[in-house]
Amino acid sequence: TSVSVTYKGSSSVDYDNEYSGAVTIPASVTFSGKTYSVTSIGNAAFYDCSGLTSVVIPNSVTSIGSSAFSGCSGLESVSIGNSVTSIGSYAFNGCYRLTSVSIGNSVTEIGNGVFYDCSGLKSVSIGNSVTSIGEDAFYGCSGLTSVVIPNSVTEIGYGVFEDCSGLKSVKIPNSVTSIGKKAFYGCI
Repeated sequence: TSVSVTYKGSSSVDYDNEYSGAVTIPASVTFSGKTYSVTSIGNAAFYDCSGLTSVVIPNSVTSIGSSAFSGCSGLESVSIGNSVTSIGSYAFNGCYRLTSVSIGNSVTEIGNGVFYDCSGLKSVSIGNSVTSIGEDAFYGCSGLTSVVIPNSVTEIGYGVFEDCSGLKSVKIPNSVTSIGKKAFYGCI
């Protein structure tokens, strides 16, 4: 039996900044004598937790929900476990202190706007199972200077690197058959 990390209350805005500091998500939790595997981070689970500074996601987690860490402006580091296969839309939107991200080899799709407006992001490593990079995935990541897209990628979405003004080098493999409009707009 599995469980998901979520927010308190009936919506993600019921509590302000409920998680802060360094958080390590456990691989399992025990409740009423039963042990449950933590397999996902729910939508908006850490939404607007500006005091959150680092997160370690264990290998038991297979999915990160939409807007899971959106608005976590103090988040400086995130360690994504090797079992994560999907990262939801706008998962790290506005995490402008995040400087480095490694997307593991289990991830097959990077959703829309995942790192939208992460202006402090200086390096990103994309795993070799990713087949598509969604719309605006790295929009406004002005700190990025170079990106290597792995051979597994076939599709680069609309505006993926739009307004990445520091981008000087992008390696696009022959496997890419589709590049969306405005993919590199504003990369001066």
